[in-house]
Amino acid sequence: MTGIPGLQPGIFEIIIEEVVPLKKLILAEKPSVAKNIADATGAVRRNGYFEGEEYLITWAFGHLLQLFDARDYDPSMKSWRMEKFPFIPDHFRYKLKTDGKNKDKADAGVVRQMETIKSLMQRQDVDGIISATDDDREGQIIADEVWGYLKPSKPVERILLNEWTGDEVRRGLANLKPNEAMSPLRDAGFGRQIADWLIGINLTSVATLKSRHGKESRLLNVGRVLMPTLKIIYDRDKEIENFKVTKYYKLRGFFKPGTAKQFEATYYVDKNEKFDRPEELKELAERIRGLPARITDKKVTRKKEYPPYLFNLSNLQGHITSKNKGWTSDKVLKTAQDLYEKKLITYPRTASLVLDESLIDKTRKVLETHRQQSEYADEIKFHTSKRVFDSKKVESHSAIIPTYMLPKKLSDDEQVVYDAIRNRFLAQFMPIAESEDTELVLRMLDPAVSGQGEGSPEECGGGQAESRSPGDDYLDIPGYFQAKGKVQLVDGWKKIEGIDSKDSLLPNVSRGEIADLKKTEVKEIERKPPKPHTEKSLLKVMETCGKKYEEKDDQEMMMAILSGFSIGTPATRAETIKKLKTAGYIRARGKSLTCTDLGRNMVETFPARELFDLEYTGRLEKTLADIEKKKHSRKEFLDLIEEFVKESVEKIKKDPVFGGSPGQPPLHTEPAGLCPECGHPVMETDRAFGCSNWRNGCHFAIWKNDYFIESLGKKVSYEMVKILLEHGKVGFHGCVSKKGNKFSAYFYYEKDPATGRYKWRLDFIG
Repeated sequence: MTGIPGLQPGIFEIIIEEVVPLKKLILAEKPSVAKNIADATGAVRRNGYFEGEEYLITWAFGHLLQLFDARDYDPSMKSWRMEKFPFIPDHFRYKLKTDGKNKDKADAGVVRQMETIKSLMQRQDVDGIISATDDDREGQIIADEVWGYLKPSKPVERILLNEWTGDEVRRGLANLKPNEAMSPLRDAGFGRQIADWLIGINLTSVATLKSRHGKESRLLNVGRVLMPTLKIIYDRDKEIENFKVTKYYKLRGFFKPGTAKQFEATYYVDKNEKFDRPEELKELAERIRGLPARITDKKVTRKKEYPPYLFNLSNLQGHITSKNKGWTSDKVLKTAQDLYEKKLITYPRTASLVLDESLIDKTRKVLETHRQQSEYADEIKFHTSKRVFDSKKVESHSAIIPTYMLPKKLSDDEQVVYDAIRNRFLAQFMPIAESEDTELVLRMLDPAVSGQGEGSPEECGGGQAESRSPGDDYLDIPGYFQAKGKVQLVDGWKKIEGIDSKDSLLPNVSRGEIADLKKTEVKEIERKPPKPHTEKSLLKVMETCGKKYEEKDDQEMMMAILSGFSIGTPATRAETIKKLKTAGYIRARGKSLTCTDLGRNMVETFPARELFDLEYTGRLEKTLADIEKKKHSRKEFLDLIEEFVKESVEKIKKDPVFGGSPGQPPLHTEPAGLCPECGHPVMETDRAFGCSNWRNGCHFAIWKNDYFIESLGKKVSYEMVKILLEHGKVGFHGCVSKKGNKFSAYFYYEKDPATGRYKWRLDFIG
């Protein structure tokens, strides 16, 4: 045996290089989503991350970074001075998210998590990175902020999912995209973020400085989406204020055809049933009293009633807030987000009302899972109608539907939102509801011509043939009576949505039959003002940028929503409403939203008028949507915003009206009177006239936004409270009741012995 040079005979040296399996690092938007990915890939929990054979999975807490504050660029910006604005950095920089209590210090949890991400990214066994944040504009930049800050040398890919079930996670990991392919979405996200910073920092600062009076100062929050939303509410308030209460009148007749059931009909002239003068209707009623009428026309129409479209976020928020007391659109979004992260529903922040056609097979399986749980299982049939599947009407994300996973335990709030989504989904595959609409037209007969008096053959037998030519025997009056009825033939999807059909039945009569007029009634009806906006109605106006679409135009509405021409996005609208409340611009009374004095002052005097223009704001939002489609560049958009900011700052500085007085009237320093409880002075504050002895437990107060006083069209003022405390009562003229009637009264603010609370008592004057 020949030896190998350098080795002793009979001895072999084997060198094996250890092969370390390579892994990819996945960054999820939240810990709960990271857990979903870990469950799908078999990863186990470590300190700050999960680890499996193929993947390391860690998470953010939403945004881990934020744009620099103005003072980070220039320390002198720590104190606001008018000459420092407009402030536009040469380039925009990011820092770790700051502590909520100390703005000069980074949040400790964010620092710790960023160190975890960095250390995992630098591991030798990591050869690539996957962004697994939400598949939308905001989700894209949450991850891209991190990569821009840490500057990884390893390739970054993107997983795009509509739900976080195990099947979808595994499918998504097998179909990754290069993160760079998402650059249009990233540009739109960063463009939106920087634009809002420029407008918010500059216009909020200058508006607040301009409105400062001595030591009195109140932050005037100005925002790109905030201002037009405020204007929507302001406009509705003005409509209500300017509404003139008017009345109109209707004439109703009650007819009985032979032995059939009596029914009601309304008098029309030229298709109009509303009359300004009751006298003419009363004269007519007297003239036709007890006369017969002929049924000259009968139309029976069978109608199909399709279920409402699947939910997008705005429609889901509107549906829930209108049907459930105490719900806000923000609460609906948070609850839906929780259901999404629990893998029970698809992505909620969507504008689409239909599903992409690629989801047909998947939807069939999801439907089968939920069909088996439904009491209407036998009626639920899968189909591929364009009302449900239409790729042309889907932008980024399909409508919200449940996933194939069934919930095991839900909170009460989660159950409300989940049931709404599931029922709307199942309703699409229930039978179409069908109804039969009947319309009768009656013309009054002239008994002198027709011989149809009391005891006539037609009255006794009903429906005898006429020997005269049609029209020869009709009473010479300008109008006719019309009766409408409806019968629900097939409940269909309405059963699953819990909609009770209200049938209004008409007797089974034929054209040509005679019916006697048994009685008449002139009804007075008051034209009512528009109702204040609710979150449901406000969200709809924001979604369609103020455009009104009739139900028959639902296709046009759907395409307009998807074009991006809107106020805000589905993900931001709830937060905008919340910010308006926090800023003190609007208040909520039950479900109604109305402007405060501060909000009105902003709309009426703020110089940058473009921000209140729905068309202008809609175009800005559409430009962001067009950046996602590569139709515009981020630079073009930001150049436009910078120019707008410069012009607006100068307008605010030079405006002779805005800032001439505080955002709300200055407080009176003199007491309004003495407290009826303890005798201490009653002083004015921002929100009330309250006892100065409150520290010692006296709770007497008259709130400025007192609902009862406001409901009568009046306001709680310093002068009013002063008179009340001095004389024990205060008189008001021109109060308006809920029915629109004006009255005068003395108002007393008295303590209820049973409850210990103060309430208003009225003595009417005259």
